[in-house]
Amino acid sequence: MNKTVVIDYTKIFVVIPAFNEEDSIAKVVNEIPQVPTKNIIVVNNGSTDQTQQVAEAAGATVLLESRKGYGWACLKGCALVEELKGETIVFLDGDYSDYPEQLVDVVAPIYNDGVDLVIGSRALGKREKGSMTIPQHFGNWLASKLLKIFYGVNYTDLGPFRAIRLESYKSLCMNDKTYGWTIEMQIKSAQKKQKYCEIPVDYKARIGQSKVSGTVKGSVMAGIKIIFAVFKYKFTQ
Repeated sequence: MNKTVVIDYTKIFVVIPAFNEEDSIAKVVNEIPQVPTKNIIVVNNGSTDQTQQVAEAAGATVLLESRKGYGWACLKGCALVEELKGETIVFLDGDYSDYPEQLVDVVAPIYNDGVDLVIGSRALGKREKGSMTIPQHFGNWLASKLLKIFYGVNYTDLGPFRAIRLESYKSLCMNDKTYGWTIEMQIKSAQKKQKYCEIPVDYKARIGQSKVSGTVKGSVMAGIKIIFAVFKYKFTQ
């Protein structure tokens, strides 16, 4: 049994992409445990509401990324973590669908077990009824099957709640700017033969409408991205 390591939370940074999340972002920031509030990086992805002001009032570090796209926002936040010489990056959505207090469980395998990448799996946790749409369920099932077939890794989710060592993240040379960010990370991590695991995380109905699964266009585009990414990185790298 591995010895539990004392975690230095001042070296952990949380990146939260946010687009029009004024009703939820303060709840997310306020419920993140252990991590200093200044280490919580909310990336305002061109919001037209008060997301930036609310996040700043909650004490978070707020960056503006006007180029629309989940990947663009993540890249912006991660660049700051690199500049500040962080140790671990946690990704979390700004819509309050995740349970921020579970961050301690998500980062633990990195420090206790030498894991590079930890995925918070909603499939393994408790999900509030209606918190995930049919396209989300199907997308996760499809992605998990394709990842196992083409890359030999066993995942149950592409969940946004995840943690990765900064050095491991840098080695992936992440590039996707939109819907394909999460699966790109898992594919490139597999190609690098990084050590990974999943941790059960719970999930609840988000505040507001999803920008991806909440629209037909978003669901279709996300599905296309998943399939395209699987083949792109398999046959072009």
